Amino acid sequence: QVQLVESGGGLVQPGGSLRLSCAASGSIGSVNIMGWYRLSPGKQRELVATISSSTSTRYGGSVEGRFIISRDNAKNTVYLQMNSLKPEDTATYYCNLWIPGDSFWGQGTQVTVSS
Repeated sequence: QVQLVESGGGLVQPGGSLRLSCAASGSIGSVNIMGWYRLSPGKQRELVATISSSTSTRYGGSVEGRFIISRDNAKNTVYLQMNSLKPEDTATYYCNLWIPGDSFWGQGTQVTVSS
């Protein structure tokens, strides 16, 4: 059974940084995409960033240039370095794993950007 465990969320001031981690376990395989999506009240689920097993990346327009996604294939872990955080980045961030024929979600980690 595939499981995803996120960590690293918290409260940070505008302009600050956070680093999120998501560790995957189970039958993942070598072909996959891991990424982050976020939800906040009144907004639809938004793509933050994804990274494939071949290290191809994709970013949502609102985080381009501020966030960096990376992964450690040996640890089946994906990271999201968030810089220059803004109040509008406040959301619950969910880790996602896509494998051929299926997709899995973590429980989410809360990020709050406030002074």
